[in-house]
Amino acid sequence: MAEKKSIRSKLWKVAKILALVVGIVIVLIVSAFYILTDPVNDTPFYETQYFRKSCVMVDSLKKITTVSEDSIQAGFSKVSITPSLNNSADHFQEGKFVQVPLAGFGKREGKPATGIHDSVFVKAVAVKVGAKRVVFVGADLLIMPPNIIDTVSLILEKQGINREEVFYSATHSHSSIGAWIPGFLGKQFAGESNESVQKWLVQQISTAVIKAIADLRPAHLGYGIFNAEKYTRNRLIDTLGVKNNDFCYVALQQIKGKKAVIGSFSAHSTTMNASNMEVSADYPGFWARKMEKTSVDLAVFFAGSVGSQSPVAEGEGFEKPRFIGESLADSLNTHLNYTHFLDKIQLTTVTVKIPLPEFQVRISRHRCLIPWAGSKLSPVPDNSCVQALRLGDMVWITTPADFSGEYAVQIKNNLAVKGFQANVSSFNGSYLGYIIPGRYYNMDQYESQTMGWYGPAMGDYTVDLIRKISDLVTL
Repeated sequence: MAEKKSIRSKLWKVAKILALVVGIVIVLIVSAFYILTDPVNDTPFYETQYFRKSCVMVDSLKKITTVSEDSIQAGFSKVSITPSLNNSADHFQEGKFVQVPLAGFGKREGKPATGIHDSVFVKAVAVKVGAKRVVFVGADLLIMPPNIIDTVSLILEKQGINREEVFYSATHSHSSIGAWIPGFLGKQFAGESNESVQKWLVQQISTAVIKAIADLRPAHLGYGIFNAEKYTRNRLIDTLGVKNNDFCYVALQQIKGKKAVIGSFSAHSTTMNASNMEVSADYPGFWARKMEKTSVDLAVFFAGSVGSQSPVAEGEGFEKPRFIGESLADSLNTHLNYTHFLDKIQLTTVTVKIPLPEFQVRISRHRCLIPWAGSKLSPVPDNSCVQALRLGDMVWITTPADFSGEYAVQIKNNLAVKGFQANVSSFNGSYLGYIIPGRYYNMDQYESQTMGWYGPAMGDYTVDLIRKISDLVTL
């Protein structure tokens, strides 16, 4: 009997020790949670310091924004970023690598591409009106990575090409090359960082811009918009939501020379899912190849306002991107037949760096990592800007994010009242996650919970900033 009491006593002591240890662990976890997290900041943007700073910046631009009205010059270039795979060593100057991961889906877990389904490129169109010059640059990449564009900008500045002159976007293909950005979040979506791949992309993008400017020739320019609603849907709230159905384009024809078109559409380039392990430009690649076979020498694709917008396709496998891409090309070719080309236009541009809210990576509905901890997951870019460009009666806006299709419709409608057509594109050389309406911020969805990095006011704040710079280029 005494022996049983002794055993029970020992077990009770052990249980108390275990309970104490568990209690201490819980206290430490709870303490760490509150030390490393803050409540989500839901302060209205118009009450913040970053908003006041943005107002000062826009006011300063009013004094220096100029309009150039003159005849048109245009120049084009196309540079391959198709990697050579399975080499014994990396040689970035030649685009040869041991292996390259695909970017776009975390489910791939950074696995290397198994081959090339279709070639991928960086393409550029330079436009000059009087003394003012701009360059449209589109690449068959998931995004235009901030670290890559920062280095490209340094190279171009040495050539007399300012960052404000360059308007970037990506096709947003989720089956193109990765390895272009460091950090935990970068690794999840683009695989292990590879400095050789990064140097190669810098080399190819810089080359494309410089070659396009060197190709400037007298040219005509036209633009337009057509409805392509059957190829996209609102993936957040489906038929209850607004979507941007417009395919926007700018067409250029060198006098006695080459033809080019810049096209932009807002359906995500995700017709191929994570099971695909071959390099591909997705449906924008099929669109570009069809255009370049039928009517133009160069077709450049800009991802539109892809936030909340998914593609709607038919078929299986690569039949799906072919269906959307070639259908859009057929529609564009029809509209090009009726496009009015101008030999003289107005050109105005504005670029403004975005004063940012705090970086808020959420770990629960109402709490986020403190900015310092969040920045350890992904570097906070220092080059984020919004840009607006006026070509005649077309306004082209670029953003550093997966920008909401719903917001884009709002912006386009506001400009339509003033007599302007407009396009809003994504991935302009930096990346701030998803910028979507604040009313969706607490939805249990990938776009809002995982990728809404700057709080519920970020969307309305960005739209306000875009409205102001749009006013500057349309005065």
